[in-house]
Parts: sequence; C-alpha cells; structure tokens
Amino acid sequence: MNRAKMAGAMMALGVVLACGQEVARAAAVEVEPFVRREQFRDVKLSPDGAYLAATLPMDDRTGLVILRIADHEVTARFSLGRNSDIAWFEWASNERVLLGVADKFGMLARPQATGEIVGIDVDGHGAEMLVGQRVQDGGVGTRIKPRQAERVWATLTDTLPLDERNVLLTVASFDDDAYTRAERMDVRSGRRILAARVPVRNASFTADHDGVVRLAMGADGDNVSRVYYREGEDAGWRVINDEGQSRLRETPLGFSADGRSVYMRSESGSGPDSIVAWDVASGQRREVLRDDDVDPYEIIYASSGPHEPIGALFMDGKPRTAFFKPDHPDARLQKALEGAFEGETVRIVSRTDDGNQALLLVTSDRNSGDYFRFDLRAKKADHLVSRRAWLEPLQMTEARPVALKARDGTPLHGYLTVPRGSAGKDLPLVLLPHGGPYGIQDTWEFGEEPQLLAAAGYAVLQVNYRGSGGYGKQFQASGARQWGLSMQDDITDATRWAIDQGIANPRRICIYGASYGAYAALMGVAKEPSLYRCAAGYVGVYDLVTRTRALAGGARSTETWSEDWMGTDHDALVAVSPNRLADRIKVPVFLAAGGEDEITPVEHTRMMEAALKKAGVPVQSLYYATEGHGFYTQPHLVEYYGQLLAFLDRHIGAGAAD
Repeated sequence: MNRAKMAGAMMALGVVLACGQEVARAAAVEVEPFVRREQFRDVKLSPDGAYLAATLPMDDRTGLVILRIADHEVTARFSLGRNSDIAWFEWASNERVLLGVADKFGMLARPQATGEIVGIDVDGHGAEMLVGQRVQDGGVGTRIKPRQAERVWATLTDTLPLDERNVLLTVASFDDDAYTRAERMDVRSGRRILAARVPVRNASFTADHDGVVRLAMGADGDNVSRVYYREGEDAGWRVINDEGQSRLRETPLGFSADGRSVYMRSESGSGPDSIVAWDVASGQRREVLRDDDVDPYEIIYASSGPHEPIGALFMDGKPRTAFFKPDHPDARLQKALEGAFEGETVRIVSRTDDGNQALLLVTSDRNSGDYFRFDLRAKKADHLVSRRAWLEPLQMTEARPVALKARDGTPLHGYLTVPRGSAGKDLPLVLLPHGGPYGIQDTWEFGEEPQLLAAAGYAVLQVNYRGSGGYGKQFQASGARQWGLSMQDDITDATRWAIDQGIANPRRICIYGASYGAYAALMGVAKEPSLYRCAAGYVGVYDLVTRTRALAGGARSTETWSEDWMGTDHDALVAVSPNRLADRIKVPVFLAAGGEDEITPVEHTRMMEAALKKAGVPVQSLYYATEGHGFYTQPHLVEYYGQLLAFLDRHIGAGAAD
C-alpha cells in the first residue's frame, strides 16, 4: 500500500470539496488546527476489499468519496446542499453504497436525520434518493434522479449480508410518536415491501441471521419501553419485557450465531447495566457480562461469520474490552490488535466477506483517529489516512481519569487535562461540564476543547455529574429534576476537589460549557459567587420556564420527558434559572450563540445578556445570525475560540491580576 499516494489522493479530494476555504489563525495560541474539521470522519472497506468509502466533513456540509484501492483512483464523489450531513453510510453490496441524510445545525449539535436515504454506485453513477421528501432537487452539484416524494422517514436496520439486492429499513410517517414498520427495500429500484409491524410506537427492529424480523423495541407517549418477540415471519408478537412491570429497560442487541439466544442490554436496579442472554426456547435469562462500575459503552460484534454480539468496550476511565465469548476468533483478534496498538483504542470498523482484510480505527485521548488496513494472513497493518494528520499525538496532552466523591458520598468520575510540561500544580483551571445533560458522558476520547485549552496553559477538569450516562440507571435517574441542585453541587464539589489536590490555583478558576454546560457555567457563578473568577456560556439554555414551555405541546413522549426530568413546578424552575439570578453573579461573563439555533434558541442568550447588564455584571457577547447549535463555519469558529481564549487570559490567565 502506497500510503503517501493514498493519503494524497483523498486529501486532494477534500480540498476540492472544501472549495478552498480560508485558514485563519489566533494570536496567542494557534486555534485553527484544533477547530479544523477532520479530514475524514468514517471510512469503510467494500465487502470484496476493492474500494474504500469515506465521509469528508466540509465547511457547510459533509461529502462522500469512493476510492479504488488498486490504483488509488477516486471513482465517486457526492454531497448534498448547505448544512447537510451524512448521518451514516453502509456498503449494500460490492457495487452500491447507501447513505442517510441529516441536517446539521452546528458543530455541537448531533445532526438531525431527515429520514432520506440515497443510493450511489461505486463509479459515481446511479445516484438516487430512494426514500425521502426532497426529491425534486438533490442539492447543488448532485446527480440525484427525481422520484415521487413521500412523507415518511427511514433508517437502515440491517444490510442483510446474504441478500445483495435488498436491505431492511425502519420506516414511519412524520407524525409525533408514530407507529413504525420494518420494510425490505431493493437498493436499486427503491421498491419496498412490508416485513413487519408491531403494536407499539417508536419501534426499532432486530432481524435474525436469515434476515427475518424477530424482535422489536418501542415505547408509546409514556416513554415506557416494551420488547416484543416472535418465533418467525408468520408468528404473532409477544411481550418479553415491559418496563412498566419489570421497572427495567432492556435493549435487544442481536441473536447468537446458532439463533438459540438473544443478547440484550439490561438495566439494573442498582449499579451498571449488564448484557444478558435470553433463551428463546425456555425464556430464561442469564447474565453473561457486567462491570462493577460502568455500563457497556459499545457492543463488540463478530466481524467475520454471523453478526453476533461477543463482548463490550467499557469506558472505565481508560477504555478496555471484555468478552463473554473469549474463545471466539474475533475476540482473540481484538486482544492481539490491542497488544499491537498498546495504549490506544482499536476498533474493527469493517471487514471483507472473505475475512482476510479488516479496516481498523485506532484512537486515544491524544489521537482523534488513524485508519489502518490490516491483512490477517500477512499479519500486517498499513496506515491509510488520519482524521487529523496535522495534529501530532505526541504533542497533545494526556486526559487523566480521576475519581472523587460528592458531598453526599456519591462516587464521581471524570478527566483532568493539564498543559504539557507542567507539574500539574497551582494551575489556572477551566471547569468544563458536558452538555446534554442526561445520558451524556465525558470519555477518554480526543477532545478539541480540552486540548486547545491545555495548549493555552489551562488545566481542564471534566466531571460526569449525576444524571450523566455510563454509570447505571440509578446514577442517571438521580439527576432527574436536579438542574441547579445536586447536579450543580457535583460540579462545585469537583472544583473544590481540584483546589484541595493542589491542582487549581483557587484565584484562577473559570467555568465554561456549551448547551447544558453553559447553563451549568452560569448557574455555577450564581450559586457559588466566590468560587469562580469568570464564566462563559456557548449556545446555552438559561431560562427553564421558557425551555419547558417550548417542549410542551409537541409529541407526548417529549412532554413526558420534560415532566419527568425537568419538572413542572413554575417556582422551582424560576429558582434555578440563571437569567433570573443575574443579581447574584459577581464575575465577568462571556456569552455566544447562533441565530439559527433550533436546540436552544438564541432568545435564551439574549435574555441572559440583558439580565446581566441590568445587574451591572460585565458581559461580553458574540452572535452569528447564520449559525446554529455550535458554530459551523471555520472563520466563525476561529474567531469564537480566539475571543474565548482572550477572555480567559484576562481573568485567569497570564493577563489576569492576582
């Protein structure tokens, strides 16, 4: 494999698709390399190993490129219109790729799937929207053939490896809390036929190894999950888990290779989730894999033979893998690869049908990702491309797992990133609470913001406060209706821990976050006016009364979520809304937001800014009318982070007065 030629060919395509975007640089720290979009996001081998397909993030969209490995020739390139994203793509056969379309609202927002599915051939021909509404115009520069529009959304359920012509989809109308159905789709004509219906809304489906839909999981407007099972295509459905009765949620993962068991992720009344095997004949469950402290973070499937679950990756500080089928050849392969890439996380992202080639993604806290093609017969790995080739992992900073206890004794976990070369003591500190908040967790993965802040000389502390995901149902549920209360106390306790450990200079601490993290930043300085020297909020939610009103009147499941997790008591919500507590804030604030934010509308930031000004609090703000939930365009990102770093420098950095 000619690494230079391969990388050069793909890089050249990236430059073409990016339309020659300009590169800007910050004054003190070179911001641009940290916020520059990944050269490649996802890369996958074709089933025969002859081609690579890859997604390329660009300034205002995501593109797809297909490359022939034999001569490094680009055979296809594809992208949609502004703010369009490729949510997923899969090889449907050796000749055809399917991709799901999403709308992108900002760098921090998870792309919102539009439910449209496009098919494209390896030679770039046959580009066609197979399912979707926007069929009259596929976007500038595309060659999508028009089809009849449908008011439905769809997502890929199973590629059906034994069937080169068809795939299995989950399809539904755009009605709130709709009933979904499984359909078999011809990947060329787009023709669909019904494969299964199930008597529960918002359902997802699981097929056996013959492509027959046998499992479904869904929930009605009450958000109470139910799992259904059937013996075969013509059999009736029966419930095998009702969360309303068991009080625990189970999620189907897939069938064992022999079809005798179904593996499911199962919640626990206390402690982390486990993986259980449900015997299809007897209906008995047995636990096959569980960690004492953390949930399964990712499920590991066999990459050769039947696509069965065989183990899990656990994000227990640094990630590690464990297998309930340790003798499976792919489990042994995984362990061998981890030995070869010691200290990094190795994922087999795709593998050829003959099992002789695998595509590996290797990541760490200092490396956003390198792709390797691994020849199993020769036991040789060839580097293909890096997601961020311009960032040298050895020049990045370690994210060290930390553990502490909240004031009530609750164990908390997080990550500490300190500047390279520092002793790790008496440092200016940035508290960086994650967004979400529920079910989200900070992990031992490459983070642009912690690395940028550490490069600028700051220690960065991220804590998985209660309500975060990854530590079991009970830990997550303990954050319900705790906005500004125990969730905030966890962040305060982490700050005080950093002071007690001698890590943080108590006179140089700032709290900064995005979305819910921005809420936590402003609530932090309102609740603890003497603990922090400044606060910064990025695309934040600051008024919980306004937030709950916005969630009301939509889908019943959304209203139920709001009632369960945020509450409905007006006075209680007012008491923990930062914009209504501005008179308690005594330190400078930096706010930033986008005018097109559909997740946390810009109204929140404008209200927060107005309240701060009325209270006489120094406030700096930055707005972009055309940005969404996290800024998207490169010049805006460089300017934003440049202003953020300057703000931090004035108040806790080299430019701050003691």
